[in-house]
Amino acid sequence: MWHDNETTVDYVNFRLVAKACAELIRDTGGEPISIGISGGWGVGKSSLVRMVASELEVGEKTAAAEKSKYVVVTFNPWLYQGFEDARTALLQTVGDAVLEAAAQNAGLVDKAKALVKRINFLRLAQLGGEVAATLITGVPVGLIGKVVEAGADALKNESVKDGFAVAKDASEATKGLLNEAKPVSLPKEIQSFREALEELLEEMGITLVVFVDDLDRCLPKTAISTLEAIRLLLFLRRSAFVIAADDVFIRGAVRVHFAGTGLDDDVATNYFDKLIQVPLRVPRLGSNETKAYTALLFLERAHRSGQLDAENFEKAKVNVEARLRETWTGKAVDLAFLETLVPKGSTELLGLMGLAERLAPLLFSASTVQANPRLIKRFLNTVFLRKALAKPQNIDVDVQVLAKWHLLERCDETTANALAEKVSAESEGRVSILHDAEVASKDPESTLSSPFGDKSFAREWLQLEPLLGDMDMRPILHLSRDSTVRDFGADDLNVTGKALRDALVAARNSNEALKQQIRDAGDFQSGLAMARAWELRRSSRTWQKAEEVLMLVEVSRVHPSAGARAAALVSQAPISQLAPGLVSALIDCDWMQDVLSKWERDDQMPQPVKRAIENARKK
Repeated sequence: MWHDNETTVDYVNFRLVAKACAELIRDTGGEPISIGISGGWGVGKSSLVRMVASELEVGEKTAAAEKSKYVVVTFNPWLYQGFEDARTALLQTVGDAVLEAAAQNAGLVDKAKALVKRINFLRLAQLGGEVAATLITGVPVGLIGKVVEAGADALKNESVKDGFAVAKDASEATKGLLNEAKPVSLPKEIQSFREALEELLEEMGITLVVFVDDLDRCLPKTAISTLEAIRLLLFLRRSAFVIAADDVFIRGAVRVHFAGTGLDDDVATNYFDKLIQVPLRVPRLGSNETKAYTALLFLERAHRSGQLDAENFEKAKVNVEARLRETWTGKAVDLAFLETLVPKGSTELLGLMGLAERLAPLLFSASTVQANPRLIKRFLNTVFLRKALAKPQNIDVDVQVLAKWHLLERCDETTANALAEKVSAESEGRVSILHDAEVASKDPESTLSSPFGDKSFAREWLQLEPLLGDMDMRPILHLSRDSTVRDFGADDLNVTGKALRDALVAARNSNEALKQQIRDAGDFQSGLAMARAWELRRSSRTWQKAEEVLMLVEVSRVHPSAGARAAALVSQAPISQLAPGLVSALIDCDWMQDVLSKWERDDQMPQPVKRAIENARKK
């Protein structure tokens, strides 16, 4: 299985973007910079952020002459949601990182501690109400005022003790920071904090690089709070911010935050844009990248299971990265290339490379996947989980078959359900309409019947190897019970019923032997045999010949109780395909009269058929 955590392992050529981003930070010359990495859910923002951070570390090690160094802070506001205000949490995280870096220089430790005190003051000011009022004015108010007035006896009350403790902590945290003789100005304190941080970074000779990730997982309130904190630290010399977020989500959070103000789309967009100097979208995977990514996931799994040694796996990654850099010249990630990634003689891995080559175009074009790396991983996790469930159930099914079916489930659930409804025990799990559609899909001029229709995805899926039309679909659907429960129906035909079913399929004209077989089978078995035979003849039915409805006519004539089922089967006829020859075979059947009347009233019914019905009724 593949985990969904961010990674610095590059399967999709993101490293080039990460290098460029890291280079931007190095080349600022101490000037502030803010970079926004945007993209939808699951496209790889977090992985790209980690790659940028790793590139800064690599650059620092290789550039021996580089005097400046980096203090890298990674902040995830989503982790603090519901526990602490994201704004104060970010300030504290930055303060702790700077204090740790200053510990190497005894002369700067006191300045770093003073900076942390300022952060503590700003954090406490965020509490608002009684604590902030007491701290800022120096006059005990509210609950804290009661502590002062009540004296020691009041400390028996637990809530009062809590209030006193907060006031005491606030005093200790900011001791030496506030001048009691002067009123406190919060804007001035904020500016003083910015100046103190900038001065300290300069003296330490370090660049503060803050990576903010998972902002688009937060509730709007937390997201805006984090952006406000970023604004407090933004555009200081020797500072760099890399903010990963879905810009669409940010615009939505801004609208929620300013609800009722008549905020338009331009203002919502500008809010985020004002924080970002360099906008960067995560590159979307193209067809080549999708093939490469899928293939490398297969190889990674083979490496973990011991099928592929570390040397060959590393070699494959290097070769893929090199090929992706050359795709603009016309060198494609095709099957011939993918097969070179696999050691000779690895038949199973060669098969998976073929699967990656075939799946990738559909994973790329399907609207429900769109080559999203996270969705591709989830897709493959489901496929291999089903493969693992097959073995203990003694089900022998190829992973390529499971992948093809799950692709239809994921991208066209309606069609998947329609096909699943056709799978039954009596037809041994085979779906004739699927077989017919696979044959028809090879002709680009052909029209695909329901449930496939004219959808381009359906045609591509039908042509995807392996073909499923002649397979028993029951084990495949049994393994897909994580998506829905399937009922394949019980095969209630006995030996006599099955023999009659086969006879009805083969019959082209009425004869006494067939009628006797129908009588011997009885009404229940005859009705089942008729329905099964009708389904088995579906692929060859043209709705033109009388012999095509012979089984319905003969069974219903011997057993009138089968008439209702026969009428239901005929009523499925495609109106445009009907021919007059069918009318003559059905006109005398009582069970058919309602259907004939509906055909007669149908505006889409071909005129020759209408005339045939009218003429037959006049006789």
